[in-house]
Amino acid sequence: MRSRRRMDNKRISDFIRGYAAEEDELLQRIRSECESAGVPLIRPETAMFLRTVTALVRPHLVLELGTAAGYSAICMAGSFEGIERIDTLEDWEPRYAIAEANIKEAGLTDRISLIKGDASETMKSLTGPYDMVFIDAAKGQYPDYLKEAMRLTAAGSVIIADNILMDGEIIESRYLVERRDRTIHKRIREFLDDITGDDRLVTSLIPVGDGITFSVRER
Repeated sequence: MRSRRRMDNKRISDFIRGYAAEEDELLQRIRSECESAGVPLIRPETAMFLRTVTALVRPHLVLELGTAAGYSAICMAGSFEGIERIDTLEDWEPRYAIAEANIKEAGLTDRISLIKGDASETMKSLTGPYDMVFIDAAKGQYPDYLKEAMRLTAAGSVIIADNILMDGEIIESRYLVERRDRTIHKRIREFLDDITGDDRLVTSLIPVGDGITFSVRER
């Protein structure tokens, strides 16, 4: 019997990325600029998953928390032409300006509504219901985002959250995590307990990119 080789996560990620559809010039430029400037951006394999889910769910109204440079919103809008509106929230002025320019260049200002403000506070003014919610903002606020996401969704809605593995740190004791990351570690653990323990949701933790939760609301 052959011994099993220990999987190298980077090699696996590189292998998966090799099958990603080629992005258009705008998305390639956004990714390149974000990586050079250290701006947070979903990983290529996460982008693949997000496109696939968007095409499957075929949402009409989408809420995104954490616009950054507009990459994810543009990806979703391009995956299903039936999306009527993506409300995407960003509170940091420099990123807001970059996202605004990128969305305009993509010709999607009629379908992507860029809203400036803190996600936790701004969500309270929204009404929904949203068919899909993508959470990719301040990790320490994930439990709060989930509470508002439940208010803003209905049966059949999908909720996706990114970066739940914290580059692997989430499996460690909080005392083995750098002190500056301990609060985030605690809050992500709290979020995972909340989202998997809510009987209104069917949730899976998927090791794509930096890890995502994928939840379907049953009621």
